[in-house]
Amino acid sequence: MNLNAIAMLRNRRDPWPSVTGLGRIALAAGASGLTVHPRPDQRHVRFSDLPEIRALIDDEFPEAEFNIEGYPSEEFFDLCASAEPEQVTLVPDDPAQATSDHGWDFRRNRELLVDVVAKYKTIGCRVSLFADGDGDADAVKIAREVGADRIELYTGPYGGCYDYPQKAAVILEALGKTADAAFANGLDVNAGHDLTVANLPALLKRIPKLAETSIGHGLTADALEYGMAETVRRFRRACGQVV
Repeated sequence: MNLNAIAMLRNRRDPWPSVTGLGRIALAAGASGLTVHPRPDQRHVRFSDLPEIRALIDDEFPEAEFNIEGYPSEEFFDLCASAEPEQVTLVPDDPAQATSDHGWDFRRNRELLVDVVAKYKTIGCRVSLFADGDGDADAVKIAREVGADRIELYTGPYGGCYDYPQKAAVILEALGKTADAAFANGLDVNAGHDLTVANLPALLKRIPKLAETSIGHGLTADALEYGMAETVRRFRRACGQVV
């Protein structure tokens, strides 16, 4: 569960809703971990949320994982070093972006990524790199060569085709080919952005070895209708889990 949408609501009428409180409900319902993207302006998750989320996982759900997303600035590294996440997902975001909307240009950023991946490995976390799901096998090979453990497929274009099944099928196949290349190069594969109960089954059918999905907006929106615990269960069923 990505907590950013919850944090955005909290920031409008602090302290409600509780970021850790809803994270607790999601984990109790079977979510495998919590994701945050602490942006430099703290417009969603605040830096002060990180130790509270870390404590929630450590004290109550030690089997769960903490995943922190962000651009590899010095400030972001310091946050990760303090919070000790199980996974860091590095994204090529400009601080002004509303949300992550593209993956790394692995060819152009090879030297940068060699250095930053090695740096984040020093804090003992798994490193995932945000990647476009365009079927570029050579680019995925570079992700492995710079030392990443995983890629996270940017699934925004796939989710955006909710009313255009023919285009969704084309994008899904490109995502699948990207994942195939990642697996062939020894990488695991995550996915995130605009994933829903409706579009997850097809994604999992094409990429059955998908390691994890990070879902925030769609899950939070559904929780307004179904409640957080039942929404988590609905997403777990969409992923083929027995609930």
